Amino acid sequence: MARSTFYYYLKRLDQPDKNSSIKTEIVGIYRLHKGRYGYRRITTTLKQKGVEINHKKVSRLMKECGLKSLVRVKKYKSYKGQQGRIARNLLKRKFKARKPYQKWVTDVTEFAVAGQKLYFSPILDLYNSEIVSYSISHRPNFNQTMDMLKKALKKLPVGAKPILHSDQGWQY
Repeated sequence: MARSTFYYYLKRLDQPDKNSSIKTEIVGIYRLHKGRYGYRRITTTLKQKGVEINHKKVSRLMKECGLKSLVRVKKYKSYKGQQGRIARNLLKRKFKARKPYQKWVTDVTEFAVAGQKLYFSPILDLYNSEIVSYSISHRPNFNQTMDMLKKALKKLPVGAKPILHSDQGWQY
């Protein structure tokens, strides 16, 4: 090692960190938002507080502090490949019904409400687009689908035999 290099780094060890106040701000913002903010959002927050700083510097300082934003949780996907047998397509893309209780459609949809996931499973009558029954759950499971189906069957008049069409996900 060259003599000048040795003394250069020795001198740097004695100097205080000029970015310590910014690092403190970054760590504070990171912890306030429970690790969900990355360098872009932290840069925006700092600029809103009046601190002019480049996003590359924020990224570098976060790496020095060992901060890394949490990876987003993957969204629920109902597709699991072909399971069981495939039912015949009785609707054949004819999504209109001439009378009520003739054609019903259903699916499970994920919503984010107040920071938590909810799963909505309705049965829709294609005659007038009325929701015949529905169920809401914190997890998509077979019980949710059965609960929705039991509610629909209670409303079904005597002698009606509707076609129930779904995407044939694992719940159905």
